[in-house]
Amino acid sequence: MPSLRQTLDSAALELASQLGLDRHEARIETAALAGHGFGVNRAWLIAHDRDELSPERLATLQALIERRRQGEPVAYIVGQREFYGREFKVGPGVLIPRPETEHLVEAALKRAPQNARVLDIGTGSGCIAITLKLERPDLAVTAVDLSAPALDIARANAAALDAEVAFIASNLFAALDDRQFDMIVSNPPYIPAADAHLTQGDLRFEPQNALASGPDGLDAIRLIVAQAKCHLAPGGWLLFEHGYDQGETVQGLLKTAGYAEVFLEQDLAGQPRVSGGRLL
Repeated sequence: MPSLRQTLDSAALELASQLGLDRHEARIETAALAGHGFGVNRAWLIAHDRDELSPERLATLQALIERRRQGEPVAYIVGQREFYGREFKVGPGVLIPRPETEHLVEAALKRAPQNARVLDIGTGSGCIAITLKLERPDLAVTAVDLSAPALDIARANAAALDAEVAFIASNLFAALDDRQFDMIVSNPPYIPAADAHLTQGDLRFEPQNALASGPDGLDAIRLIVAQAKCHLAPGGWLLFEHGYDQGETVQGLLKTAGYAEVFLEQDLAGQPRVSGGRLL
């Protein structure tokens, strides 16, 4: 029987070739799949990399590799993804948390006043709302989503991470009546509906209504910019994640709607990623 290392190396080569991954990324994915399938951590895999695999474990790993080879995201296969140093449960009903969204969290943490009331629009897995609460326990955080399965996952994550967040089923602001907030954050759908990337890679498996929003991808952002003014306290902040080529347009939408102190921040790759403004 092949050793664990030989099996993982072979699987990584296969995934790299078929999915267009680089070798390092493919090796990380195969290790994550093995750890999930065997019920062990990365340290165990390293310590036992010369061990021969039993037929049962080899079959388990091959089944997981085949699911990944068909394009299913690793996060959905293993049922979790790290965000801001914490593990979040994920599934097909929610977007997979990505490192770019951590910049939205950091932008919010820098600007949220003490004891601020914060609203997360389209919370999905709850990673933004929960992280804000855990990083800033003084914040009173509310999160909304139209999807019942997404809210179930978000509530499970909040319970697992011991984060006190109020979750509400709502289409944007519809269920919030006249409630006011000191900050509103959102990672809304912002991909153009006809974008070819929606039929490629992990995006094929993620909920399309959480990814795409109209011909230019900005329909949801336009709605939130317009409606947020009725739910922001004076001086309140509105912050978005958006596409790398949408920063200038989003800033224009904020300025036209009367927001001040409009800003644009880049992600680690130097791409425009987060914009926001203040209602004065």
